[in-house]
Amino acid sequence: MNNNINRRGFLKQLGMGTASTAALFLLGPLSSFAERKQTTTSRPHEGKMTYRINRHTGDKVSLLGYGMMRLPHKGRQIDQEMVNKEVAYALEHGVNYFDTSPHYEGGKSESSLGDALVASGVDRKSYYIATKMSNFGENEWSLEASKAMYKRSMEYMHTDYIDYYLLHGVGMGGMNNLKSRFLDNGVLDFLLEERKAGRIRNLGFSYHGDVKVFDYLIENTDKYKWDFVQIEMNYVDWKHAHDINGNNTNADYLYKQCEDHGIQCVMMEPLLGGRLAKLPKAYAERLKAKRPNDSIASWAFRFVGTQPNVLTALSGMTYMEHLEDNVKTYSPLDPCTNDELAMLEDIATIIANYPTIPCTACGYCMPCPYGVDIPGNFRIYNEGINEGTIDNKAAFVEAYKKALPTAALADQCVGCEECLSKCPQRIRIPRQMERLSKLLE
Repeated sequence: MNNNINRRGFLKQLGMGTASTAALFLLGPLSSFAERKQTTTSRPHEGKMTYRINRHTGDKVSLLGYGMMRLPHKGRQIDQEMVNKEVAYALEHGVNYFDTSPHYEGGKSESSLGDALVASGVDRKSYYIATKMSNFGENEWSLEASKAMYKRSMEYMHTDYIDYYLLHGVGMGGMNNLKSRFLDNGVLDFLLEERKAGRIRNLGFSYHGDVKVFDYLIENTDKYKWDFVQIEMNYVDWKHAHDINGNNTNADYLYKQCEDHGIQCVMMEPLLGGRLAKLPKAYAERLKAKRPNDSIASWAFRFVGTQPNVLTALSGMTYMEHLEDNVKTYSPLDPCTNDELAMLEDIATIIANYPTIPCTACGYCMPCPYGVDIPGNFRIYNEGINEGTIDNKAAFVEAYKKALPTAALADQCVGCEECLSKCPQRIRIPRQMERLSKLLE
């Protein structure tokens, strides 16, 4: 497909049904990777969460995992009362995997989760906490600083052990970064000893960036004995992550490598930063025609859940209605049929060539020292592309300028490049801001 095709050209192709059938091997129950079966489109009896069994520890893990990255707020503060309600609802409906990090929510996510879990009154052994060694800054690379981060995580979450612990964001910065953060300073050796002592029950890593780092860690599975690996996966990134951004690796490769080495996957970004929950009308109509009672987001979660080597799929559920819908999707999972997988691949092929910016709104790039709302600018631009409002440039620019404070607009970027090393998607942020600035002119 011509990468320069315009928006109207993409929409015109929506009904073509040109998807490759290569995705058809994906279907299958958890118990057998070899057996693949066709399922019906009807939803099974609702009300019981789907679980996957951790092959190392026997943990019965909910297929829906709660990502504590995008918490509800009142003004600039976390709305702890709402967090407590949402965590309580999740626990009551079978969700038992909660993923956080010292890096999330300006360092407040772990304590917010810990307080919510305590407030729920649920026994500690009935849920699983996942957090990370998020030692991104050079001042956090020493063994002493990393140990202190690890200890604080337990204090904030009122626990003396962590169920799932990750090296956070390996691949960002390449092999030199991996060595500086985890290998040469003894941090990984320390974490391996903590696993032996039982204070870490499962040890893994989350991956973004240089695939050489991913390959190195996977190839050394016998040495490190990874219990799980966290990767980004959705029906667009499955075969098109590299098409969208040449620095990224397709999720099907990462998944297959994990599967071949006997490592189960935790999946992040099943909605591609929310973009797969708000598809353009023509895409959404195709999905609604198939399953009129299901949300657009549910298709993305069903795609991820259909993969048998997925232990849990993480979702950052800010609003109660998102939590309720995701619980419904996995209570229980109705796996995608072969025809549905083919349709999703068809849509993914089109989206991959759409001229959007591959931002997932993770916020790692923030705060900008010059006040630019980086994910906010990208979100407005992408919405303009997806919804077609950018076709009327004057009206789009006027709405764009009203959507953000003047000091947060793209034209305030000075190209300092402080954000570049922080972006998991490796977006050339200053270059994109320069492009958006010209649009605003």
